Amino acid sequence: MTENKQLATLMIVEHDNQLLSVNTLRVLNAAAQIQQDGTSLPVTAFLVGYQCSAVLDVLKCTKGISKIIVANAPEHEHQLAENLSKLVAEVAKDYSHILAPASTFGKNLMPRVAALLDVGQLSDVCAIESLDTIIRPIYAGNALARVRSSDPIKVMTIRSTAFDAVMVSESPFIENIVTLDTVIAATQCEFVSQQKVKSERPELSAASVVVSGGRGLGSKENFALVEQLADKLGGAIGASRAAVDAGFVSNDLQVGQTGKIVAPQLYIAVGISGAIQHVAGMKGSKVIVAINSDPDAPIFEVADYGLVGDLFEIVPELLDKI
Repeated sequence: MTENKQLATLMIVEHDNQLLSVNTLRVLNAAAQIQQDGTSLPVTAFLVGYQCSAVLDVLKCTKGISKIIVANAPEHEHQLAENLSKLVAEVAKDYSHILAPASTFGKNLMPRVAALLDVGQLSDVCAIESLDTIIRPIYAGNALARVRSSDPIKVMTIRSTAFDAVMVSESPFIENIVTLDTVIAATQCEFVSQQKVKSERPELSAASVVVSGGRGLGSKENFALVEQLADKLGGAIGASRAAVDAGFVSNDLQVGQTGKIVAPQLYIAVGISGAIQHVAGMKGSKVIVAINSDPDAPIFEVADYGLVGDLFEIVPELLDKI
C-alpha cells in the first residue's frame, strides 16, 4: 500500500435508476470485512445514473455507508461500461479498495476499471480475510483459493450470494453526500435497447425460494410443473443448462457456473442430475431438495433432502399437499 493512499473502500452501486439492487446491500456487508486493527474501513457509495433520486433515498438509509458520491447526468443513464469505467477509475485513485457485485453489471465494468488502474482484479470474492487477502472459488467451486494482492488498489467483484444483505433503516441518516460534476460520454458505443423479462415472480438471484428444472422434465410443456411449484411457494424459477439448451426456458433462468449463482433459503431441483457446473451455482443454498428418478444422481450428494422417484408423480403430489 502506498503511503499517500487513503485506506477506504469505494463501492459501485448497482441499480436501474429506480430500484437499488439487493446485490449492492450484500456487497456492503462484504465491505465491512475489510478492516484495519479490527475496525472496518470507511465505505463510500458511488452512485452513477440519471434521475436516480429514488436510489439515493434508499442509500441514505443504509447502514455501513459513510459517504455517498452522486454522478447524475443523461450520459450515465444506461451505465455503459465503456464510459462508466473511466469515471470509476478517476474516482478510484483516492481509495484502496474498489468493490462491485460479481453480477453481469460488475463483470462487465470492473475488468475495465482494473485495466485503467493498471492493477489485477480479485474476482468472485466470497470472503475477505485482511486488507490484502481474500478467498475465492476455483475449479467450478470445488476448491477455495486464498489470494493475496500487492496492488496499491484492490479491485474486487463480490459473490453476493456469499453475504447477507445489510439492513435499510426507515429514516435517512447519511448526510455526507457529494455531487460529482465530471461527465464522461460514451464515444465509441451507444445504447440501442434493453430487453427484460417481466415477471411477477421474484428475481432469481434475490429470491428466498428457487425451484429449478432440468432435462428430466422432457419438454417445455412439462416445465409448467416447475412453474406451478414455484408459484405455490412464492419462489423464482431456475433451470439447468441442459434444460436451457433444450429450449424449455430462456437462458436468463440458467443456474450454474455459466449462468446465475444463487443461494436461497430453499432450493428445489426437479429432474436435475447435478452436473458440477450446475452445482457450482446453487450449492450455497441453505436447504437443498432434490427430486430425481436416479438414486445415484450426483445432485443427491449435495442435497439435504432427496426424493427418489418419478417427478411426474412426486411434483403433482407436492402441489396437492402444499
